[in-house]
Amino acid sequence: MIQYKCYGFHREKREDESYEAYLQAKKAYDVLPKSDRSYITIPSSECNQCRMLFEKTKSYPNAKELNFQPRSEVETHSRLYWCKQCNIPLYDKVCGCCKQKGVAFAKDCRIVFPEEKLLLELILGKKPGSFRNISIWNGSGNIYYANKERIPLTISTLKSLDTKKIRKKYQEFESEIDTGYFDAMIERFIVANRQRFLQIEEDATNYIRQVAKDFQKDEIFVSFSGGKDSTVVADLVRRSLDFSPKEKLLHLFGDTTLEFPYTLEYVKQYKKTYRDAFVRSSKNKDKNFEELCQIIGPPSRVMRWCCTIFKTGAINRQIESMFKNKTKIVSFQGIRRSESTSRSKYERTSEDSKIGKQQAAESIIDWYDFDVWLYILSRKIPFNQAYRLGYARVGCWCCPNNSIWSEFLSMIHMPDQYFTFREQLIDFAKKVGKKDPEVYVDTGKWKARQGGNGLMIAQTSVVTDKPCVTQENAFNYELTRPLSDELYELMKPFGHLDFSMGRKRLHEVYVVDSNYNSILRIHGKAGSTSIKIIIDDIARMRAKDLADAKRKIDCQITKYQMCLGCRACESVCKYSAISVSDKEGSTNYKIDDSKCVKCQECVGHFTLGCYMRKVLAIKRN
Repeated sequence: MIQYKCYGFHREKREDESYEAYLQAKKAYDVLPKSDRSYITIPSSECNQCRMLFEKTKSYPNAKELNFQPRSEVETHSRLYWCKQCNIPLYDKVCGCCKQKGVAFAKDCRIVFPEEKLLLELILGKKPGSFRNISIWNGSGNIYYANKERIPLTISTLKSLDTKKIRKKYQEFESEIDTGYFDAMIERFIVANRQRFLQIEEDATNYIRQVAKDFQKDEIFVSFSGGKDSTVVADLVRRSLDFSPKEKLLHLFGDTTLEFPYTLEYVKQYKKTYRDAFVRSSKNKDKNFEELCQIIGPPSRVMRWCCTIFKTGAINRQIESMFKNKTKIVSFQGIRRSESTSRSKYERTSEDSKIGKQQAAESIIDWYDFDVWLYILSRKIPFNQAYRLGYARVGCWCCPNNSIWSEFLSMIHMPDQYFTFREQLIDFAKKVGKKDPEVYVDTGKWKARQGGNGLMIAQTSVVTDKPCVTQENAFNYELTRPLSDELYELMKPFGHLDFSMGRKRLHEVYVVDSNYNSILRIHGKAGSTSIKIIIDDIARMRAKDLADAKRKIDCQITKYQMCLGCRACESVCKYSAISVSDKEGSTNYKIDDSKCVKCQECVGHFTLGCYMRKVLAIKRN
C-alpha cells in the first residue's frame, strides 16, 4: 500500500494579514523539522492544496519567495504485505485470493524467475532445484526473500566467486528448469492483487487520454527502450488511444549500440508481435563507443557522456526528421519516481529538457516495481528475456550505474563482452597513470571518475586570452586549433555574419544585427591560431555587461576547440537551426541563419558552452 503525506504550509492568507506577515509565517514553518510539522494525507504524489496556493499567490509581490510546489514537501510511504497462505506479496493487507490478512513485508519487490532461482542455488551452494517450489522475491535494497524469509546472500562478495565454475554448472542444469510451481504462484499473485491492477490501469489510461487530447495521433510516440517500463507504457498507450494497424503507434527505440543482446532480440520479436506498432530505431552511426573511450575516457556515474552522444543526440535527429513539420509532439515515457532520488522530483508532464519541442508524459510515474510486474503478468505481455535471468534494469549492459549484481550476471551470461570491456578499462587506467589498474577497475573506482586528467584532449578545454592593452572591449585569443570558417559559424547566435564590411588587411569579419549595426568584430587570418575579438555593442549582444559578453564569447571558443560532434547542441535548439556532422574524424558545426532566432540558448546551455568541457574539465595552471 502506498501513502502520500504532504508536510507543506497549507494555510491561506487572511484578508487582514499583510503579505510580509504571511511570508514570514511560511518561512518560519518551512525551517521546522518534519517531526514538528503537521501533514495532510493526499491521494497522489502531487499536493492539490500546494498547487492551489501556488496559483492563488502568483499575483503577490515577490511571489517566488512563497515557493508552493506540489511535490517539494511530499513524502511517499510504501508498504507491501505477505500472504502466508498463498506465499505471495500483496498490495492491500487482505489477500484478494484467500481473503486472509497479510503480514508486513518489503517497501517494494520484483519477481524472481526460475532462471534466476537456479543461479541463486549455485551461488549459495545448494542443490539445483532446491528453490523449485519456493516463492522467491527480490525486495528493496536488493534483498532476496524465500517464502518471506530473508536469504543470507551478501551481494558485495559475488565477484570473489569462481564465475567459470558457476557458468558451467548453470549451463548444465538450465535445461532442467521446472516452472510448474512458479506458474501457479503467478496466477495466485494476479488474482490476489486484482484491485491494485485495475486501479493503476485506470489511472494511467485516464492520464494518457487527457494528455493526448491536445495532440493529433501523428504527433504522439512512445520512447521505447525494450525494458519493462516502456513495454508497459506502450501497451497502455495502444489500449488507451485505439491505434489501428493502419495508423500504427510510433515507438522510437534509441539503439545506443551498447544494448543487451536480449534487448535487440526482444525488439525484433516485438515488431512481429504487435502489428499496430511501428518501431523506428535511432542510432549514432558516426561514433564508436570504444574509440571514444580511448579519446575521452570511459563514462562514469558523474559524467555519463554516452547518454548524450549515443542516445539523446541520435533520438533528437530522428525526431527532427520524422516530425520536421510539427511544432509540438508528445512522448509517452516509462520514467518512475521510485527508481532514483533524482527521478523522484520529476513532474508527470513536462517540457523535455534535452529535446526541444517535445513534451514528456510519464504515465506510470508513481508505479513501483511491484506494479510494473503486476501489470505485465496480468496482461500476459511478452517481455525482455534479461529479466528472467535476474537483471533488474536493462539499459546499456556496460553502464557505470549498473549494480554489482548486474555486473555479476554479465560475467555469467555475457562473459565475452564483460571481460573485453574490463580489459579496455584496465588499459585506460594504465594510460592515465593509475597505480593499481586492475584494483582500480575491479573495485569500481572507475565509475567515480571525473574530468579529463591524464587525457591529451582535455587541454582543449582551456581558453587562453589576454585583454587588449589599447581597447578595453577587445580580447586576444590563442586557439588550440587553426582558425577556420567554423569559428565564424559559432558567432551566428549573436547576429549575422558580414564578410564585406571589414578591413581586408586585418582579415576583419563583422557580426551585425538586421540593421547592420556592429555587434562584434573578429580579426584573424585563416590557419592562424591567434585572433582578436572586439565587442562593439554589449546591449545588442544581449549581455549584462562586458564580462558577461566575454563569457558568451568564451563559450563559443570552447565549442570551437572541443567539438567532437556529440550533437548535444542539436538537441538544445528548439528551432532545428544547428546541425553537426562528423565525417572521417572531422566535425562540421553549422547554424542555419534562416532558422536561428538568436535566442542564444545554445551558447551557455552547457557548462562554459560545451558538453565536452564539462566531461573533460581539468585544473587550469
